[in-house]
Amino acid sequence: MGANPFWDFSLAVYGRPGVPAACLALQDGRGVDVNLLLFAAWAGMDCAAALSPAALERIDAAVADWRREVVRPLRAVRRRVKAEDDGLYARMKAVELEAERIQQDRLFAAGGLSPRPGGGVALAAANMALLVPGGDPALAALVAALAGGRGFSG
Repeated sequence: MGANPFWDFSLAVYGRPGVPAACLALQDGRGVDVNLLLFAAWAGMDCAAALSPAALERIDAAVADWRREVVRPLRAVRRRVKAEDDGLYARMKAVELEAERIQQDRLFAAGGLSPRPGGGVALAAANMALLVPGGDPALAALVAALAGGRGFSG
């Protein structure tokens, strides 16, 4: 485990079948920040933490400028060059991933959480639902993917 257990969790979860598609559907269709969504899942699964709307707002505020000024513009450039230059696309993808790792480090610091026993998928689902008012089929798919494979603590 690295210095940021939230990053380790995210890498493990994002590698599961169905997770990337569900996350991207929520990002593109509902404007949900995938890193904040994964933080909500990690808080519930690995930290046994029930997040309040106020806590999520506070944690999100800690990374809002970074997301707006760095992550989103990098994502836009990566998407723009995807069909035109494979080498630039690969480099932009790596830079965007590094920017997201920095965002996750900031989320981890702002959240003040540490892994502990007692968490689970139900708590993660409740935390994530705060970010997706009214629910969404992609959120249901994400919860199902989290419940399906438990290759990490929680």
